Amino acid sequence: MLQSFAPAKVNLHLHVTGKRADGYHLLDSLAVFPNVGDVLSATPADTLSLTINGPFGESLAAEPDNLVLRAARALNPTGTAAITLTKNLPIASGIGGGSSDAAAALRVLAKLWNLNTPLHPIAATLGADVPVCLARHSANMSGIGEILSPAPILPSFGIILVNPGVHVATPAVFKARHAAFTPAALFPHSWPNAEAMADALSRTRNDLEPPAISLAPVIGDVLTTLKTLPNCLLARMSGSGATCFAIFPTPAAAATAASHLSPPNWWHWAGGLYEPAPTDI
Repeated sequence: MLQSFAPAKVNLHLHVTGKRADGYHLLDSLAVFPNVGDVLSATPADTLSLTINGPFGESLAAEPDNLVLRAARALNPTGTAAITLTKNLPIASGIGGGSSDAAAALRVLAKLWNLNTPLHPIAATLGADVPVCLARHSANMSGIGEILSPAPILPSFGIILVNPGVHVATPAVFKARHAAFTPAALFPHSWPNAEAMADALSRTRNDLEPPAISLAPVIGDVLTTLKTLPNCLLARMSGSGATCFAIFPTPAAAATAASHLSPPNWWHWAGGLYEPAPTDI
């Protein structure tokens, strides 16, 4: 059996910079990967199949157009494997879970099937977030999300993720947005500490946050709660929501602050960023 970790993807900022003729919006975003995510495994089999389990597995069906199966067929239309996805992340929550799962499928199945096929071009056909999730390291995203460039060198910091258990559809969020376009952010080569990073990020925003709150006001409640936590440096929504995050000086500070969260129906996690080992698939 081969196994891969599919970490959550968080947009520390997200500017809508324009719109293409085909209707897709152009974005500018700094993406990072906290050390929480789904797990995908695969074993040899006579047919291609997908089994889904885990805390959020019940709400995700293994239908033919599931992004994991689409990734498998895009990599090798005749390939077979028994794939298992352990779904630890909330569904449709703005932290790239499905895209990260598809990226993990590409990594695992390329190894299982002993393929040397370049994976990035395939990832780009599956969705705008799949290429950055394939890489699993911090990056600046532009275009519709598929154009990646090096991120600033990040300091160590802590992060809390909170999802209030509501779904907001990405197309609906974009439709509800009526603001002007926002220029791309300008960041230095590096930040000396979490405080300096949060200060720079405070001069950016997530352009999708206001329309998402208009559709799901509880997102505003989450942000208000996060801002009151001890040592919180910045609180913001990720992607098109509804997951929000808060930045802290250290992972330990984030874990301590998370103990103050009380709503029982809010999923949350606290820690640091994912740091892949050389042997990780």
